[in-house]
Amino acid sequence: MSDGLFIERDGFRTMLKWHRGHKQAGDISFTPDRITEGMALGASVEIDLICHAVGGLAVLHDEVLDKATTGQGPVRAASVDQLRNQFLRDHDGQPSAHRVMLIDDLGRILASISHRAGAVLQLDLKEKASDLTQQDIDAFVAAIGPVRERVILSAGDAKAVSRLAEALPGLPLGYDPCHGGAIERLMESGDFVAFIDDAVAAIPDAEMIYLDHEAVLFAEDRGFNMVAAFHAAGKRIDAYTINRADEVSLPRVLRLLALKCDQITTDDPVGLQALIALYDNQRSMAG
Repeated sequence: MSDGLFIERDGFRTMLKWHRGHKQAGDISFTPDRITEGMALGASVEIDLICHAVGGLAVLHDEVLDKATTGQGPVRAASVDQLRNQFLRDHDGQPSAHRVMLIDDLGRILASISHRAGAVLQLDLKEKASDLTQQDIDAFVAAIGPVRERVILSAGDAKAVSRLAEALPGLPLGYDPCHGGAIERLMESGDFVAFIDDAVAAIPDAEMIYLDHEAVLFAEDRGFNMVAAFHAAGKRIDAYTINRADEVSLPRVLRLLALKCDQITTDDPVGLQALIALYDNQRSMAG
């Protein structure tokens, strides 16, 4: 069975990032089981962080609890006890046996499990710097400080990343420059060089740049290799998000692989790995 770790083609390895902790289609988002498995295998795994009411962060993507959990209302208005009493919903919207995790739960899990070389957990912060309280920052530092070498912090707000980085020196950093209308402006202007310069300058120490894969392909359609340009600036590239591993997504994935993206974010790493293996096998047999 595929392990969903990476795809290797033409001598280049592209990691497959487990979006929201998904190893394969139908997985429940943000379960400790998948995080533990991914770290043990050496996978690139991603979770999201949202601030809650008591000074700290929950491992959730949405601003409200209603869709992904058994709770209701804004995450920002929920107490620790309220969050801990909620269960994650599965792919069909049914309650699962997995409780909502908080940042301190996540820190304890990372500190207690084994991890293979190359394993990394992306902490994708869904908050702006102006929304972070000192309590939020303190909770992050307390939970992640002891395991900082196993994670990479990212956000669409460079100032938010910088605030947490200042509080926790040595924390690996990433940046997503595709928010706040940036992609729409890029598609209108076509000024790819300025986009790259701004992204690199926003967080000079960022190791990974996270790019909407549509923007990467838009640039290629206009004769500009955005991946190569970021590589030239010393940055690795993650192209997000391939939601399904099917014939519709195949041409896009093949283009991203040909561009040598360092990582592709997907909700179905196992399926995507198998899809490319099948494609390559069929092409080999035909040739």
